[in-house]
Amino acid sequence: MTTRFVIRLSKCILTFSVGLLGLFIVIGNTTDYHTNFQFVQHVLSMDTTFPGNAMMYRAITNDTFHHFIYLLIIFVEVLITILCFIGSCDLYRHLNSPSAEFHHAKRYAIAGLLIGLLLWFLGFQVIAAEWFGMWMSKTWDGTSSATRISLYIISCLIFISIKNDD
Repeated sequence: MTTRFVIRLSKCILTFSVGLLGLFIVIGNTTDYHTNFQFVQHVLSMDTTFPGNAMMYRAITNDTFHHFIYLLIIFVEVLITILCFIGSCDLYRHLNSPSAEFHHAKRYAIAGLLIGLLLWFLGFQVIAAEWFGMWMSKTWDGTSSATRISLYIISCLIFISIKNDD
């Protein structure tokens, strides 16, 4: 087994692991819709942030909008899952291909990882935590989970994107 093969295989496995993470999250969000919906509802409503904070003008209390955002999140998670699974299959099929072909096979993996980073960093860290003050909530603060997922995905994205298998 060559170093090149191990590097390529690890890129395939890491992409698959993000797809599996996405799948498990989608399953959780759809099979326990109400519980997970409450997270979105409370974050957007800002009803568990510090009392009297000056950011309350940002709160969105419309239940229809809450459901729309939650369904959008689930749709994006499904997209991440599909792209990462396709990406890992493409990488696996090209394990022994020339470097240019293997690098080209990264496109779905990179797209899935980028969208994952956008969801868990931009969506949860930037918009939910900072704009809607999720960090203020003792009950509905998802910043630690979003940080954990974002750090894993950015690490995978960097490793998979670089050409280090020549």
